[in-house]
This record gives sequence, structure tokens and C-alpha cells, in this order.
Amino acid sequence: MSNKFSRALLGAGLATIASFCMAALATAGEYEGQDGAAVAKMMPDAKVKLQQALAAAAGKGKPISAKYEMDEGKFQLSVYTAKGDAFSEVLVDYKTGKIAKSEKIDSGEDLAHAKEQADAMRSAKKPLKDAVDKAEHEAGGRAVSVMPTVSDGHAKAVVTVLKDGQYKEMTESLE
Repeated sequence: MSNKFSRALLGAGLATIASFCMAALATAGEYEGQDGAAVAKMMPDAKVKLQQALAAAAGKGKPISAKYEMDEGKFQLSVYTAKGDAFSEVLVDYKTGKIAKSEKIDSGEDLAHAKEQADAMRSAKKPLKDAVDKAEHEAGGRAVSVMPTVSDGHAKAVVTVLKDGQYKEMTESLE
């Protein structure tokens, strides 16, 4: 085989490998507008399940959503809660399950999201935990987020489950 032909094959092979790697990264994909690959990489360190975080945060108000996320390069477990007309973001230590920090949500996009989630939870008859349990069972993976929504007048939860490096969105009824 000539050197020119070998280089051409090598170049094509590298392009194919690069293409494959980009496809693999896209498969880990975006998760909640986040770097999905980074969240997936950190999940083995997360000893606390999403359901435990929901229970831990309940002392600060009714849990209205929860997710593992990368925030400013740091991995964290966040639960939004509602108490009357007040909202909080409760950070739960993903290794111990204890509340690390609780901050009032009083402005910006976070407040808009909290209000939407609280509205969706008003018509829910089941807690978010039930939706997470069911989605994990059905998908055979681990829940990384749960967000309530109303669709066709019915309360539902969108649960993102991670299994084998792949994200799958499951929709579960909250009625």
C-alpha cells in the first residue's frame, strides 16, 4: 500500500472516529439545557436518590420539582419547594441527603419556573415521588429530574431517567 493511500485511509478513519465520538456525545446529549455528559459522569458519586431529596426538602415546603445539575461547574441536587406563595431552592447534599442550603426564589426565570411548577402541582393528586418511582421501574434506570406539567388539563410529571449513559424522558400521571 502506498503512503499516500495509507494517509488517505487514516484520514478517513479518523474522520469516521471523530464522527462517531460526536454522535456518542450527542447521545449523552443535552439534559435540561445542561451538559448531559457531565451530569452522567457525576451520577455514580450521587448516593442520594431523587426521591430521598424530595423527602428531605419537604421540611421547607411542598416539593414542586427536583434535578441533578451542573451549576457553574459544580454538580448539585436541587429541589424547588412552595410554601404558600413563597418559593425556595433547596440544595440537598447528594452524598448524605442532608440539606446543604436553602435560598428564597424571588425573581427572574427561577421564579417564573417555580410558579409554573406550583400551578401544575395544584391539580396533582399524587406526589412527585410516585412518578419518579414508576418511571425508574419502567425505564430500569435512575431518575435525574422530575418536572410537573399540565397537559390536556391533566397533571403529569416529566421524569428524566439515566440508564447506561442514555437519557430517557418518561411522562407519568400525577392523578
